[in-house]
Amino acid sequence: MSAAPPRVLTVAGSDSGGGAGIQADLKTMLALGTHGMSVITAVTAQNSLGVQGAWELPAEAVRAQYRSVVDDIGVQAVKTGMLASAELVETVAELLAGTGVPTVVDPVGVSKHGDPLLAASALESVRTKLLPVATVATPNLDEVAQLTGVRVTSEEGLREAATAVLEYGPAWVLIKGGHLAGDALDLLTDGTEEHWLRAPRYDNRHTHGTGCTLASAIAAQLAKGQPVPEAVRAAKEYVTGAIAAGFALGAGIGPVDHGWTFRESHAAG
Repeated sequence: MSAAPPRVLTVAGSDSGGGAGIQADLKTMLALGTHGMSVITAVTAQNSLGVQGAWELPAEAVRAQYRSVVDDIGVQAVKTGMLASAELVETVAELLAGTGVPTVVDPVGVSKHGDPLLAASALESVRTKLLPVATVATPNLDEVAQLTGVRVTSEEGLREAATAVLEYGPAWVLIKGGHLAGDALDLLTDGTEEHWLRAPRYDNRHTHGTGCTLASAIAAQLAKGQPVPEAVRAAKEYVTGAIAAGFALGAGIGPVDHGWTFRESHAAG
């Protein structure tokens, strides 16, 4: 009998198109050698063109899923994504505070297509309840502006953005600069150490699920025992490869390729 791989839990919404959300998280966790488990917070009707509908689950259903997994199976890391409402944000933050494992918070505000995935009334709960329990918070530039009011237009602004997010209490913040021109540059910092992560920008529009995938990859690496800087660096390498291999699906924006490492090794073999 084999030993169980490291266990990672995603607390997020379902993407029926399979490119983002719970589906992206579980594919990423598998690709990186961990056992993925899920707490579904919302169900979306979603495809390559956008989100056609979203229905959040009751807080009691989210709490029951979380306790069911954590109390029996246990976890080595948790990742959060779409939490939809203030009640769900506060419920999840309370659960995380009592779990005591590394937590990656992806403060999802809008989808790749611009569809809102977080009620405006929930922003304060994200700031005051969720970010303080994060080991790593991973906002993109739109989410930084939503949470802090800081608008980044150049690489120099990433440090100001990081300082603004750290004031809400996460241990580390990864400011994703992918919306800027030039290379895909991110800043990881805990307010003392700084790690600038640069990767080539691929001319590929099929990038649905990038944020979910990166946060899940970080959580998977943390579950394997890597320190935060190493975990983030490895996760960025994985997601960069997934973006490069992203493929067309449907009539709109296709997903990143979560299985690119399998396909590369198969081709090599």
